[in-house]
Amino acid sequence: MPLKSQVLELAGREVTITNPTKIFFPKLGLTKLDLVSYYVVVAEGAIRGIRGRPMLLKRFPNGVEQEAFFQKRAPEKRPEWIEVATFKFPSGRDADEIVVRDVAQLAWVINLGCVDLNAHPVRAEDMDHPDELRVDLDPVPGVEWRQIVDVAKVAREVLAEMGLVGWPKTSGSRGIHIWVRIEPRWPFDEVRRAALALAREVERRAPKIATSKWWKEERHGVFLDYNQNARDRTTSNAYSVRPTPDARVSMPLSWEDLDVSDPAAFTMLTVPKIFAERGDAHARIDDEHGSIERLLELAARQEREGSSDAPWPPHYEKKDGEAARVAPSRAKGAPKPKLPVLVIAKAKAKADALAGLERWKARHPGVVPYLAPEDVLTDTMRGRSSAWTRIRVNLKNVPAEERPAEEPPDPDYDPASEWHQ
Repeated sequence: MPLKSQVLELAGREVTITNPTKIFFPKLGLTKLDLVSYYVVVAEGAIRGIRGRPMLLKRFPNGVEQEAFFQKRAPEKRPEWIEVATFKFPSGRDADEIVVRDVAQLAWVINLGCVDLNAHPVRAEDMDHPDELRVDLDPVPGVEWRQIVDVAKVAREVLAEMGLVGWPKTSGSRGIHIWVRIEPRWPFDEVRRAALALAREVERRAPKIATSKWWKEERHGVFLDYNQNARDRTTSNAYSVRPTPDARVSMPLSWEDLDVSDPAAFTMLTVPKIFAERGDAHARIDDEHGSIERLLELAARQEREGSSDAPWPPHYEKKDGEAARVAPSRAKGAPKPKLPVLVIAKAKAKADALAGLERWKARHPGVVPYLAPEDVLTDTMRGRSSAWTRIRVNLKNVPAEERPAEEPPDPDYDPASEWHQ
């Protein structure tokens, strides 16, 4: 008979783990209690990354192979020792979000079904001024790990010239994150402006392998996602276990270790031993907070030379000086032909969208040899409380006479249906 609960003594408190034997990673047979135990072992490092920061909850109540949902607000029923802070969103709404400072609070959050940690780059003591600039290196399909590391090195070089220290970690997926502690003096918009300037400078220095282009159909190589510094964005924090079949971890590393690393080597099963032997590679990340003034000077110079503000996420109000917030394939009156991008599938589950892509390929086998990995655009779209998947195909490399006509997406999920449930 499955165990209904188990009580852990942590930080002088009793934390009840409900359904501890529930399987969270089916391919590895790992349970919810295994996940909680992992976070207890690496708590020093994990808490260093999220301490005092309001958190978005991404909950997998039935394990990583089932649908997750996003929860901004802390559960109303919670122990008195769970701290909350009020975070304001671009919409003008706010939410009391959980703030973690010790291992008991961390374990309580994981018990909710949170697999990875998604904290904002601000502290509860000052919710309007980030103390962290985030460099998110997001490779397009087909890019090898070595190229991502090479882009990270260019970013490190630019940061150093700007008087800033970058702390790298694997994303736990395909990319690399570089976290930069900064003085909490600038609002979100200015931190994002600094991140955009950094992205454009890295692209200028390494144009063949890096890009700052927002639209996926224009990207190549490794995209530096400057919009991760917008007010409501979160990314996986240090030591987060990701919802992957191998329970991969977002692993903090030294620059020397990053250079020779294999991201697949860092999982929920391997990291505790590494952590015990080596400690936290980011143990000194909070020792010094730098200034983004030089990056803002770089931004001003780029703007004087003709660079407009790059597109913001779609749910933000249009900003003064922002470039057109429309994909080039949909632009009207463009000086060059629209990019031939077709929407192939829209699905609640990624697996269903990928199955739709395979059906499309089977209907149009002559097109497949022309498609490079980066021509298949897989987008994770944010719904009301969960994510859904859209797949598009860029036919730019397909001869015009061989391009298939646009068809209704298969499947054709309507994200607006969430709002009527």
